[in-house]
Amino acid sequence: MQCVICQHGTTQPGQVTVMLERGECIVILKGVPGEICFLCGEYYLSESVTEEVLKRAENAIIRGAEVEIVRYAA
Repeated sequence: MQCVICQHGTTQPGQVTVMLERGECIVILKGVPGEICFLCGEYYLSESVTEEVLKRAENAIIRGAEVEIVRYAA
């Protein structure tokens, strides 16, 4: 697909690092599958991957984590 950010690059499958922050909690997920623009580096996640990323982040918040770094494994 064409990148909606730079509008010049196209995306290719790859893995990205996603960082989410809410209040005092920071969650970093490494190796998340997505589509990455080869030109600007913007990434896009599928709906199912996004749901999983948000679920893991919410669980970290519920557990009271301040910083959590995990490897994404589908």
